[in-house]
Amino acid sequence: MKWVVSLMVSLISSLALADAPAAAPRDGVTPFIPLLMIFGVFYFLILRPQQKKQKEQLKFISELKRGDMVITQAGIIGTVKTVNDKFVTLEVDDNVHLKILKSQIAESATTLKESKTATTKEVTA
Repeated sequence: MKWVVSLMVSLISSLALADAPAAAPRDGVTPFIPLLMIFGVFYFLILRPQQKKQKEQLKFISELKRGDMVITQAGIIGTVKTVNDKFVTLEVDDNVHLKILKSQIAESATTLKESKTATTKEVTA
């Protein structure tokens, strides 16, 4: 039964195509308009936000100073003790220091504290 339906659909579509006039050749920029639109959507939805986030991350890393609480890419939370050009020394516990690459710092731990207090306020309210 399925093959009968598919045969009928193919016959009808071939008849419709036979009656249709031949497509006129496209000139100039017209064929590229859909591609340009796709690129525009791709740029504004993916590339631009990613570049903005990367700029913010570089600014955050360049402004690191002693005493900042940070979270690393691995999820380690610590306090910045020293900052060099490429390395940061974190104190993760009393007299426990880790020397890590500056680029491995993900975010400030104060954002973690703020979200935790906001959640606590919502639960208590």
